[in-house]
Amino acid sequence: MRYGYWLPVFGGWLRNVEDEGMSATWDYVKRLAQRAEQIGFDLSLIAELNLNDIKGEAAPSLDAWSTAAALAAETRTQELMVAVRPTFHNPALLAKQAANIDHISGGRVSLNVVSSWWQDEARKYGVHFEQHDDRYARTREWLDVVTNLWEKDHFTYQGKYYRVDDSMLQPKPLSKPRPPIYAGGESETAKELIATQCDGYVMHGDPPAKIGERIADMRRRRERMGLPPMQYGVAAYSIIRESDGEVKQELARITNVQGSAAGYQNYQQWLAGTQLEQRVSLEDYSVSNRGLRTGLVGTPGEVADRIAEFEAVGVNFFLLQCSPQLEEMERFAEAVVRVSVRG
Repeated sequence: MRYGYWLPVFGGWLRNVEDEGMSATWDYVKRLAQRAEQIGFDLSLIAELNLNDIKGEAAPSLDAWSTAAALAAETRTQELMVAVRPTFHNPALLAKQAANIDHISGGRVSLNVVSSWWQDEARKYGVHFEQHDDRYARTREWLDVVTNLWEKDHFTYQGKYYRVDDSMLQPKPLSKPRPPIYAGGESETAKELIATQCDGYVMHGDPPAKIGERIADMRRRRERMGLPPMQYGVAAYSIIRESDGEVKQELARITNVQGSAAGYQNYQQWLAGTQLEQRVSLEDYSVSNRGLRTGLVGTPGEVADRIAEFEAVGVNFFLLQCSPQLEEMERFAEAVVRVSVRG
């Protein structure tokens, strides 16, 4: 099992706590990433939103790609999974940028491809916003351009959304045959695209049985297409305490989001802009990405048992959120990561 974490580019994950002690600054995320390597985390997901989805639009949020480039030079071992939204990036230019960062990192860059959901953000940044299936059609072409430029020169492409003529990209990425590409999504359109063009499937939080169903479905799709196995990851919010009483106290602290919270309007837009298999409650949304449904909440033994259930259904890695991030990751590493390494 691999253990990853979401880099807190938004200054936290809780919509009901204004100051989580994890500022949206380069200094904080650098210290966090460097310490994460020391305590056993080997993957960081760097989210991409130009407005702050968690704390409200007026709050600061870090740019994903310049942050990734800086972290590539300041870290040594962890994979840097950088989110990228095709509507915000020309594919040929992004392919060049990602290849350069891959060299800076020594071959540790991967992409988390996200088909945008936030209409207001697109409008405020002057980016055209398309309907759900149109966004995925664009993503399919975008990936065609990126992956071909990584793998060959003198590449020509003409699609509905993108065109390149006799294009070349040097140097190619260090990662072979290419940097890994991950994506998530629960609509039929999303799952077909991911099965066809990606190397990993990243899922919102849910119990092991539900995650197992998704993995089995994706495996069938890949086998039908004659493609090799994928990597499977799950978002999770982690709470580890020594007693049930302490766990319940922490759960109450982080889930009392009110309709007046700064992130509530964004929550409504997110629901309108996605096609999920199931409805999400405001309590679910309080910690982002349905992280509490994963159930990495409890005593060290309970959380270890839960992780074993996910491993049994085919999960390869977790992407953790917690608050305050550094302190809780230390707790998780001591209770879970180091124990598994020793075991």
